[in-house]
Amino acid sequence: MVSMATVALPNGAKIPLVGLGTWLSDTPQPSKEAKKVFEDGLDAALEAGYRHIDTAAVYDTEKTIGNVLKKWLDSGRIKREELFIVTKLPPCGNRPADVETWIKKSLTALQLDYIDLYLIHTPFAFEYVEGDMHPLDADGNIRFDNTTNHIDVWKEMEKQVIAGRTRAIGLSNFNIQQIQRILDNSTVPVSNLQIELHINFQQKQLVEFCKSKGITVTAYCPIGNPGLAVRIGKSDVIPCILKNPAVIEIAEKYKKTPAQIALKFIIQHGIIAIPKSTNMKRLKENIDLFDFNINNDDLQTLISLDCGEVARVCDFTFFKGLKNHPEFPF
Repeated sequence: MVSMATVALPNGAKIPLVGLGTWLSDTPQPSKEAKKVFEDGLDAALEAGYRHIDTAAVYDTEKTIGNVLKKWLDSGRIKREELFIVTKLPPCGNRPADVETWIKKSLTALQLDYIDLYLIHTPFAFEYVEGDMHPLDADGNIRFDNTTNHIDVWKEMEKQVIAGRTRAIGLSNFNIQQIQRILDNSTVPVSNLQIELHINFQQKQLVEFCKSKGITVTAYCPIGNPGLAVRIGKSDVIPCILKNPAVIEIAEKYKKTPAQIALKFIIQHGIIAIPKSTNMKRLKENIDLFDFNINNDDLQTLISLDCGEVARVCDFTFFKGLKNHPEFPF
């Protein structure tokens, strides 16, 4: 099993630098075959040494993750304190009155007594419609709830720490101004910010801001998620990291894959990465990052590949009507 480096949160807890992303690993109504592939992938990840698992209510993967974790915990193959489980408050629950309800739902689905890190998934909220995570109006626009008050929601997040339902709390997809607003009104620290971040989209200003405030950063889409880029029609404008000649050349130099170079670039900067895979070979490759370091010249080459905002894959505009939201852009 791979020895895993960690990053310390403000509460002293240690989060593994590489976790397993589960976004798009499942669907709201997965086939039995898809569910089995996901379950087998989780088993393979735990076998390979993954102990940090990232999920969210909207991913619809919590229940499957809970079943697999229970099997491992009940068998004694793993101890709860060896795991670091992250999940998130969904946009349809992004209101003060709903925070406790949703974290309890996640705990039930995950079959856990506590979560290690609970994040506010987005700075925007949807209206709540029973059984529909993404409610639409007659024109196909998302039914946004524009009354969201980040400070009031954060106060309820703090109560979940006090109640012992989560050990730490944080944010996802928030910008500097939104984060600062919460910092100015918080008593429990913002432990983590989860954002899209990869070689093509390095978010340097936001990362530096977080470091200055003692906030750890987690990168989702850490290799750029070329599959998602195709699905949302951006593959023609977003370069593929894995096919970049500079990345390939550096990978050959270190006898690693382009994906391993993309991930090492992130974690060598002290940023947590949560790549997604259910393929055993790639699962092992994605965690096999701790036997080498990229030298400074090669780091500078990779830093120079930053394309800025144009390379953002997930800007959430696939939620029709988002551009009219008072918290957009973020």
